[in-house]
Amino acid sequence: MRSDAVVLGFDTSAAHCAAALVQGDTLLAELHEDMARGQAERLLPLLEQVLSIGGKGWHDLDALAVGVGPGNFTGIRIAVSAARGLSLGLNVPAIGVSVFDARAEGLPRPLCVVEDARRDEVYMQNFAPDPDTPQMLALANAPAQTNSAALTGSAAQALADLTGAQIISPRFRLAHAIARAALHRLDQSNPRPAPLYIRPADAAPSSQPPVAILP
Repeated sequence: MRSDAVVLGFDTSAAHCAAALVQGDTLLAELHEDMARGQAERLLPLLEQVLSIGGKGWHDLDALAVGVGPGNFTGIRIAVSAARGLSLGLNVPAIGVSVFDARAEGLPRPLCVVEDARRDEVYMQNFAPDPDTPQMLALANAPAQTNSAALTGSAAQALADLTGAQIISPRFRLAHAIARAALHRLDQSNPRPAPLYIRPADAAPSSQPPVAILP
């Protein structure tokens, strides 16, 4: 990994629009805006604002890092589509980072990342130390899957109430963690970012043609 690599990370997988710019281990700029809708219109201006605060331009980037979920279906598609388009236009790699990898960034192992999936369900992935397959399951059934690990994530407290496990706070805010996680992968062969959907879509299929995400 280049110690001076510049990476722009961003995420719209939940009710927010977030971005962070890092150069190696240094955080140059970070913005996080809570919003229930409007991420598609706000994302690119937010990215330009983060670049400006960090004293960098698009041409300075060595890579893009994007949150791929799990989370809000539409929000994930917004960020992933933006990352793919920017990657093509800037001729830099775009690296997809799951919320699990982001929450686990910089934390000791063994670790279990637990995210709220609503409806008394959770998304979970164990890092002990290598990550296993992420899954979604009922909160009541989750204790048997934690491997006695410490917990982190938005549903960590709910699961700790059932297990008594230790809770560790994420070390970085989400967009910052996404950018840092991507730094570790710059020297690897990375597939193009793709949404990480664990829960099936609830909505009926649209009568409109779907937005195409290129392979």
